[in-house]
Amino acid sequence: MYTKACNLLGIRHNPHIIRDVVRSYEAEGCLVTVNMFREVLKLCKEAQLADVALWVLRKMQYSFNLHADTVMYNVVIRLCCKKGDIQMAEKLTREMSFNGLCPDLITYMAIVEGLCHAGRSEDAYSVLKVMRVHGCSPNLVILSAILDGMCRSGSMDRALELLDEMEKGGDCTPNVVTYTSVIQSFCKRGQWTEALDILDRMRALGCNANHVTVFTFVESLCAEGRVEEAYELMDKFAVEHGVSYGDCYSSLVISLIRIKKLEEAEKLFKEMLAGDVKLDTLASSLLLKELSVKDRVLDGFYLLEAIENKGCLSSIDSDIYSILLIGLCQRSHLTEATKLTKIMLKRSVLLQPPYKDDVIDILLKSGQKDLVNQLIGTHKGL
Repeated sequence: MYTKACNLLGIRHNPHIIRDVVRSYEAEGCLVTVNMFREVLKLCKEAQLADVALWVLRKMQYSFNLHADTVMYNVVIRLCCKKGDIQMAEKLTREMSFNGLCPDLITYMAIVEGLCHAGRSEDAYSVLKVMRVHGCSPNLVILSAILDGMCRSGSMDRALELLDEMEKGGDCTPNVVTYTSVIQSFCKRGQWTEALDILDRMRALGCNANHVTVFTFVESLCAEGRVEEAYELMDKFAVEHGVSYGDCYSSLVISLIRIKKLEEAEKLFKEMLAGDVKLDTLASSLLLKELSVKDRVLDGFYLLEAIENKGCLSSIDSDIYSILLIGLCQRSHLTEATKLTKIMLKRSVLLQPPYKDDVIDILLKSGQKDLVNQLIGTHKGL
């Protein structure tokens, strides 16, 4: 609703509209309520107008003698944090307490995110003490945000200290997202031993890795040319953490493609397919697309056909069919193009623009009028 209102009124490009409306209420002596200002602040939130939101807050306090509640303060505080004005956000937080309002988890989360984004992870950590003083217990989301901030700023020793606190605290035990954030930071720094230590540490505490953890490791190793080590991790993730081989090898196929090892990725994909390991949508679609880009549309079609025979075509993006089909048509592989068209019809896959007109034209010229009629969803003659 607020998105539509912002678009309709053009608030993002004309923020003065909000000021003009509030000023007109003031000039005409209209009766206004806190609820009205709450709605105006929601529009500011949607349009990401920090300065206007602060102006509205001050206007309701000083010109209309109305008092904002915690939710309204939180809107302005979060907008200030996103803008990078942490000083104002902290001032507003103190002002809340002075006005008898209690900052809540949403308030502190906004401050923590703002501080971490500004590279002030230690200051963000100090917020935890303030929260506890005011009877607000930090939750996993806030602790994970601070941990992630420490990792992004390169304070890995402090990050490990906080991770240890979380593990021993009991109330906010780290989850897979938390651990993966730390692992990602170590991988980016090439500290593979430390990253693997975290992997073993999370398993010892009963937290299994997921497909994101796998991709974090595999992509980083492949980017550094350590492909063999990436292969060696497949069994570790599958056996020790219960991640499916499909997810594991999908990450490897994607990573191989990204480091320009297309032939190795293709070979691995075919091995997995032969072994009834189902790779995910991204891996399947990315490989088929790369084969098309490399002018190997025929190889791409035969691979798609093999995937079809294994009953795994549900893992192919719909636009890949169109890319392959136009490639086959342009290179006069009309037999294969006809087969692919029938597969698309069977799967109810629509021909995507901008390929539609060219494909239809080529198929018509090759005498496939009935097939074209089916492809475009009509039984009438052209």
